[in-house]
Amino acid sequence: MGANNSHKTPVFDENEDVNFDHFQILRAIGKGSFGKVCIVQKRDSKKMYAMKYMNKQKCIERDEVRNVFRELQIMQCLEHPFLVNLWYSFQDEEDMFMVVDLLLGGDLRYHLQQNVHFNEEAVKLYICELSLALDYLQKHYIIHRDIKPDNILLDEHGHVHITDFNIATIVKGSEKACSMAGTKPYMAPEVFQSFMEVGPGYSYPVDWWSLGITAYELLRGWRPYEIHSTTPIDEILNMFKIERVHYSSTWCKNMVALLKKLLTKDPECRFSSFSEIQSSPYLADINWDAVLEKSVPPSFVPNKGRLNCDPTFELEEMILESKPLHKKKKRLAKYKSKEASKESCPMNGHLQQCLETVRKEFIIFNREKLRKQSEQCGQASNMDSKESNQPHIKLQDGHSTNNNILVHGCTRGCSS
Repeated sequence: MGANNSHKTPVFDENEDVNFDHFQILRAIGKGSFGKVCIVQKRDSKKMYAMKYMNKQKCIERDEVRNVFRELQIMQCLEHPFLVNLWYSFQDEEDMFMVVDLLLGGDLRYHLQQNVHFNEEAVKLYICELSLALDYLQKHYIIHRDIKPDNILLDEHGHVHITDFNIATIVKGSEKACSMAGTKPYMAPEVFQSFMEVGPGYSYPVDWWSLGITAYELLRGWRPYEIHSTTPIDEILNMFKIERVHYSSTWCKNMVALLKKLLTKDPECRFSSFSEIQSSPYLADINWDAVLEKSVPPSFVPNKGRLNCDPTFELEEMILESKPLHKKKKRLAKYKSKEASKESCPMNGHLQQCLETVRKEFIIFNREKLRKQSEQCGQASNMDSKESNQPHIKLQDGHSTNNNILVHGCTRGCSS
């Protein structure tokens, strides 16, 4: 998609914001409701990432800008071994870009479609890793709202990572969410009840229900309830009332007991915290520190000889896309020359105003720069502590924001 003819490693100004020119586009690997994804390589460091890009005009027309901004706002506050972490965000005239961890193992939906059979040992580790991720999100007041196989990516070793925060929301204290959000087959009963105004709203337990549905589907190959995107809500609520979940007689009894606690319809009685998951007899033998360090080897390891995604994404980007990414530089240069000579047609006034608002309010982020600043602060603090026995509290306090973002995430910058 984007061949690089130069063998010299470019050097970029450290004070310059990261932009599209800092990356070499390698190939398209996916698309979602809010944009497309390609593999990129940062030209100076040669590190590989996934780059999600969203056309500004399309986002405005579909009223999706707020979701993009919310996703950015949330992701810049997070960093965890079992999340797909944000590294950079930037924009140009056409698109908004998010550069994140590259996971080449494919998503769990892809592997289900390839008829992969996930054994109990594999699913047991997934539950552990995802529970640690959900606990981390919960501590940062975040409900993901779309936990499903499609949004769980595997790295090359087979560990899971949650992606796609574009419908995530933040709730604090006794607050409840009430909007209809998620993917119907994975949505908890209280989300539908809230929509029908027969419930008080919902909170973190909805993600643990989705984890239960996902674990069941991985083990069995189908979901416990026959719910589809077109299934009417009243029919879904009736299904929850009268239908019982059938568990395979071949599954370990303790696994079934855990799934039952995750798929409890009443959120007050459902397993919906890390401490409750830890208390499960099925997970009594788990070394949680080892899980967090990714030193427990997964039973299923993706094929390293293939990309683990649908190859048609590449063809669509190159043949069907009206504004392909690999031709962006020429296209923008042509656009700027037209602007300079005033040959271009005037854009719709409202659209132009919206584009300008997006340009001004877009969140620019650079985790690499934040890390360097944090390291420099740490070195300066160490130097000062060697020179004096008294701790320099002011220096530490002065740089606490970046450390919190990188180590603990932020608890205030993400208020809804």
